[in-house]
Order: sequence, then structure tokens, then C-alpha cells
Amino acid sequence: MKAALPSPAYLSVDAIRVGYRQSRNVHEVVHGLSFSLARGEIGCLLGPSGCGKTTVLRAIAGFESLLDGCIVLGGRELSQAGTTAPPETRQVGVVFQDYALFPHLSVWDNIGFGLRKLNATERKARVDTLLALVGLSSHARQYPHELSGGQQQRVALARALAPQPDLLLLDEPFSNLDVDLRERLALEVRDILKELGTTAILVTHDQHEAFAIADSIGVMHNGVIVQWDSAYNLYHRPADRFVADFIGQGVFTPGVVDLPRQLVNIELGSLPLCQGVDVCITNDRDEQQVDVLLRADDVIHDDESPLQAEVVRKAFRGAEFLYTLKLPSGQQLLALVPSHHDHAIGEKIGIKLSADHVVTFPVEQ
Repeated sequence: MKAALPSPAYLSVDAIRVGYRQSRNVHEVVHGLSFSLARGEIGCLLGPSGCGKTTVLRAIAGFESLLDGCIVLGGRELSQAGTTAPPETRQVGVVFQDYALFPHLSVWDNIGFGLRKLNATERKARVDTLLALVGLSSHARQYPHELSGGQQQRVALARALAPQPDLLLLDEPFSNLDVDLRERLALEVRDILKELGTTAILVTHDQHEAFAIADSIGVMHNGVIVQWDSAYNLYHRPADRFVADFIGQGVFTPGVVDLPRQLVNIELGSLPLCQGVDVCITNDRDEQQVDVLLRADDVIHDDESPLQAEVVRKAFRGAEFLYTLKLPSGQQLLALVPSHHDHAIGEKIGIKLSADHVVTFPVEQ
């Protein structure tokens, strides 16, 4: 059986540089950034505030020009240095952070706003279809101020999808919602986009939103994509310390690589170095010091374990506690423990190591 060929790029963002003029100088925000999406794929630019992710989105939408590089969508060149196609010609829809709904228009009229080229019958069919898709058919004649935040978000999504854009951009679309609602709505939005086969890019600082909605995620830092990968690989195979620290919850603990025995020895025990697992080996010595990334799910509560750790902090998560534990050496680590194991601050509990992925980095000098 032949291996499946990778899907051709539908959106190609190639080595773009974006900046702003400050007096006689240009302040560059995005530095040679590249990624691509296949048709129907959902991508995400994930990173902290100020990393340049919204600037990339604005460049794709046509709101910012390029200093260098190019943006191509469906074979059409949208931007290159010195040339920027107007936003209204790009067939790119945008869902803004504040939704930007028209307060004087009903839900129905908001969604149908960009469909004036259609005749009345076609327009009605399209709006009614989208209302049903986002679950708001019974709210068609209400106004934005009469809706909840989550309902307003659905209206904004339906309005952006109404003209059947070639690409949909979502700029922090869940940031104004309650934390408990964000992930659920992200999953609902993913279902809608997949049902329509819409290619989309989400910008967010929230990894839970990114994991819920995206097929591929680019972690951004200082104007570049540090790692473009699946959520699984970002969590278990981070490319560098920034990704390891930004994604998930974990700590770095000292370790020693034993090359002849293919082990990494840490205070909790020994971890096997499996074939295909990236371990940062900086020289050919049989033993060398490294920092080992331990996630909260790598540490298991076990009353029978001889290794004891002191509970120094605890956070109740409903189904589980996130414990911060202190080892005899003073080293701290995190552990997720089922919530029926309710231990007091200062209490010592038995723990053991259960790590399937060994992630190490050179010791910081």
C-alpha cells in the first residue's frame, strides 16, 4: 500500500515580515514567519500577548501590508512586499474579539447583511440554514443586546460564514466568555466548521481553546512560530523550553543521562530512553546532566510507594486535585490526583513515576 501523500497547501504563508513605521524606523513585529493549511483544515496561532499572532491574522485579512514574504490562498496571491489585495476582494471572513454585531439589526438581519447580492429567496434560504446550524432559529428576530455572550458569538460566526468565505479568521473569539463556556463553544465551532468544510485560523492565548478547535497549532514567541504541530506533540514532544513551559503544566527536575544503559536517572527513579524519543545530548560522554520535563500526569499518587512527598499547595479541580509536592531534596513537582484523595497541606503522601515520554533539555547555565 502506498503512503498517503500530504495534502497540497490551500493557504500558504511564506516567510512573511510585518512591521510598523516609527518615525524613520520600522519596528518589525513578525520575523520571517511561515506555515500552511490544507483545504478544510483548522489552524491556530497560540501564544502570549505581544507575540505577534494578531498581526499575522491582520496581514492575512489584508489589514496590514508585508515587508517581505507572500500570502497565497487557493492559488491567488493576496499579499507580497509592495502589493496588498484589498480586504473586500480576498474572500476572507473575520470573527472579531468583540463580535462587532450591528446593534440596530436583528439576528436574522445581522447574518444576512453580507448577502445583498442574492435574491430574496436565496438570501432567506442561506440565513435560515445558518441559523439552524448555529442553533439560533428561535432567536432570529431578537437583537444582539437580548442575547447571551455565547449566542452573540454564534451570530458573529454565522454572519462571517454567510458569504461562504474561502478562509475564516477568528481573533480571540471566546475571550469575552466565561471560562467554563469557552472550551464547550470551541468544540461546537469546530463541529460547524468541519460540517461546512471551512478552512480557518484561530488566534488565541488559551491552549484549551486551541486544543479543542484546531487540527494544527503554531506556538508563537517573539514574532516567530517556535513549533507548528499537533496538540499531542506540543504537549509530549515540545521543541524547546518555551513550548514546554507554555503548554500544559509541568516542572523541570535535574537528571543524569546514562547512555550505556539508555536511562535518565532522576530523584523519583529511572526513565528508559526509547528509540525515537528526542533527548538533548550535548556531547559523547556516557553521563551528562540534563533537565527533565515532568508533567502533572507523570506523577501518580500511590499509598504503597516508599517515596514520600509533602503537599505544599493544592487546587481543587472538581474531579481531581492539582497538588504541588515537595520531595526530600526540596525539589517541587506537580501531580494530578483524583479528588476523593483529599490531603492536607503539610501532609506527606506516597508517589511514583509513570512517564511514557522522556523530554529533556540541556541544563540552563
